Amino acid sequence: MPLSQRDGTGADDPLGSWNDGPTKQSILDFVARVTQAGGADYVAPGERIATFDNDGTLWSERPFPFQLFFALDQVKAMAPRYPEWQDKEPFKSVLAGDLKGILSGGYPALIEIFMATHSGMTTDEFGPAVVEWLAATRHPETNRLFTEMVFQPMLELLGYLRANGFKTFIVSGGGVEFMRTFAEITYGVPPEQVIGSSGKLRFEVRDGKPVLVKLPQIEVLDDSGEKPAAIQKHIGRRPIASFGNSDGDLEMLQWTTAGKGARFALLIHHNDATREWAYDRNPSIGQLDKALDEAAVKGWTVVDMKNDWRRVFPFQSTDAHR
Repeated sequence: MPLSQRDGTGADDPLGSWNDGPTKQSILDFVARVTQAGGADYVAPGERIATFDNDGTLWSERPFPFQLFFALDQVKAMAPRYPEWQDKEPFKSVLAGDLKGILSGGYPALIEIFMATHSGMTTDEFGPAVVEWLAATRHPETNRLFTEMVFQPMLELLGYLRANGFKTFIVSGGGVEFMRTFAEITYGVPPEQVIGSSGKLRFEVRDGKPVLVKLPQIEVLDDSGEKPAAIQKHIGRRPIASFGNSDGDLEMLQWTTAGKGARFALLIHHNDATREWAYDRNPSIGQLDKALDEAAVKGWTVVDMKNDWRRVFPFQSTDAHR
């Protein structure tokens, strides 16, 4: 279904969920500049690369990134096979439903959870397991499927860019195999245009069939300075537009805007506690501090979620609460 029909905004305004104002206009002006043939800032279609963070940029990330919900459910499902988890952190906290205990272990604890629950199976097994989970599991506060917790204005932006010759990529700290299960149907971004954190894989032959087995070893954690490196490695072109929401996206936006010609960088400021969540400088996850300061200095576009978006989620009316 065309985007204009799906979002109900009408074909005359491809960004119908964005309020009119400087933020929306900055997007329209940039796209007009780089697509006007013969213009001083014209960019050929093959070079119109746009990169998007996922967690907090394309969908919500509260109370923590959604992939962690999947991992926690996997711990509970696997626990009968690992009785030692009852007394071993961070698994003890997971089984006790102690969120503070889980997060108190920081990244090492989260990595241990991900490694325990995402490794051992083949890639052919992992994908369907995620698809099944996404189809059945709901957000604890909104009672919506996680794939319904996407940002309607960003869906429109993705469609608008592609309609104007852009190729859109996801460059996220989330697990690449996890995101690839839903990115195409949810965002229109095919698997080969999804870049994320990844563990090592091993080729094996099981029962006469070649498979790729997920190993309990991190290959790349696609965050901060790793994002520009991953863009160069997987895309081979510097983006002309990048979109994020946290300090973890700062280097990607810096890399994008350091290139020659017209460039665009946008940060989403989560300041709407009514329709979504409000956080920026000092949250446990999704900190927007250094990047917010740099945006002010360099003139990057900052989305004021509260005032720039007519609605946040596809299931909301323009004045609905979450």
